[in-house]
Amino acid sequence: MHSGLVAIPADIREFDGYSWHAAPDQYIMAAVKGSNVLPLIVPALADGTDVDMVLDRVDGVLISGSRTNVHPSNYGEPETEHHGPFDPARDLLSIALIRRTIERGIPLLAICRGIQELNVALGGSLATEIQALPGRMDHRKPQTEDRDAAFAIRHSIKVKEGSCLASIVGHGDVNVNSLHRQAISELAPRLAVEAVAEDGTIEAVSVIDAKGFAIGVQWHPEYWVGNDEISDKIFAAFGDAVRARHAHPAAAAAAE
Repeated sequence: MHSGLVAIPADIREFDGYSWHAAPDQYIMAAVKGSNVLPLIVPALADGTDVDMVLDRVDGVLISGSRTNVHPSNYGEPETEHHGPFDPARDLLSIALIRRTIERGIPLLAICRGIQELNVALGGSLATEIQALPGRMDHRKPQTEDRDAAFAIRHSIKVKEGSCLASIVGHGDVNVNSLHRQAISELAPRLAVEAVAEDGTIEAVSVIDAKGFAIGVQWHPEYWVGNDEISDKIFAAFGDAVRARHAHPAAAAAAE
């Protein structure tokens, strides 16, 4: 039996002659198997979604990764050929959902595009094509059709001692995967850095004034749930936070 309902914002995808509101299966299954929660895909409506109606009914929010990027207009920069591809309806939904989730103290886990949306939602900015920046490593997805190879654990990050993430996975060096070409540039004022890569790329953040669990990671723990201790610990901690809210809805509502 699943313990709690978790909202996941949809991406807009075009295939089979239809527009689809969809979420990648690896996030759905990580939530089910790693957090023991039931995911609810929230449609990304072009005219906006009543996010409070959604949040009234769920116990947590999981912001997934995606092949699309946050449109730079959301952080005050002009669009270039290097910023795409885009999904404006996903931007609209995720940014609104993140802000209200934090305001209401609902557990939040943001992954890959999700951590970038979290930073933008709270006033930060993003850098694109970071592999071209001085001193940066290549964080992009390896050129392979083998998904296990693409999502392979391949570089080290350092988790800060005393951080929220350290309380889950421990502090010091942790090995993760890497499939991104954008990353946090200017950190949002309400975010604290939880972990960095060897080249200084921000790999994890937490919301400083959060009322509960609110963490973002740049890598993909969802892919290795059930096969990687760090991934399992992150989704287990998220599940614990979701279940705590699910078990005490009156107290949670009063805290809002």
